Amino acid sequence: MLNQAESMDALQAVVLGVVQGLTEFLPISSTAHIRAVPALLGWADPGVDFTAVIQLGSVLALFTYFRNDIVLLSTGSFNALRKGDLESKEARIAGAIIVGTIPVCVIGLLFKDILEQNGGPLRSLYLIGTASIVMGLLLLAAEKLAKHIRSLDSIGVKDGLIIGLGQALALIPGCSRSGSTLTVAMLSNLKREDAARFSFLLGIPATALSGIFELKHFLEHGTTESSIAALVIGTVVSAIVSYAAIAWLLKYLSNHSTWVFVIYRIIFGVALIVLTAANLIH
Repeated sequence: MLNQAESMDALQAVVLGVVQGLTEFLPISSTAHIRAVPALLGWADPGVDFTAVIQLGSVLALFTYFRNDIVLLSTGSFNALRKGDLESKEARIAGAIIVGTIPVCVIGLLFKDILEQNGGPLRSLYLIGTASIVMGLLLLAAEKLAKHIRSLDSIGVKDGLIIGLGQALALIPGCSRSGSTLTVAMLSNLKREDAARFSFLLGIPATALSGIFELKHFLEHGTTESSIAALVIGTVVSAIVSYAAIAWLLKYLSNHSTWVFVIYRIIFGVALIVLTAANLIH
């Protein structure tokens, strides 16, 4: 049973929904912020289950924003398979998404017990702060080393696998799914906006599967009106804010670098470690 959701009031659910929506797609880690913000406000850790379920709001935002892309990829891939034209743009991108989803699913299942352990080592604020700093430095390296010359149309299955391995890093809280995939995609010389677009498309299957699995787990272990209300509020708010965050980030990256996120990640990580060491947050 989701004891955290049962004790959560509407304001907390709204705040966590906003945090989830903003940080799921900005490369700064939603898991880190949903763990850190309650700690800073003196609230209980909302837990792995609650975090995964309200991600369904972000998935809904992805399906809504990229509905035309999803239809084109689906119909284009079907027609390509029927004609045996596996080198078509749609088939290559769809294949990259499928192959790129495999690493995070396999690793997630292998380490399921550790990853779902509330209060376990992966929920440590020290670890989250360190992961935020390390991924910030990797994003900085991508900015400095990448050529930013490739478009989304050039994506292939090999790219999907490599970027998918980056996505698996996001199983470590603080790394950020969008941050790790954006970093690896840029290191593969994709333009920033195209790297972000593929990152979003790649995240649909894994994020949806994770949210559905945790929702099933929640329903199987009993529900209360308060826990359902908290999840519904958090999910709806995260969907609305996520949609706005997707639109903003794609527009931002078309004309700007990721430096602001690099700086933010490092400051956030250092602050988290210092506050935890000073026993000001738990």
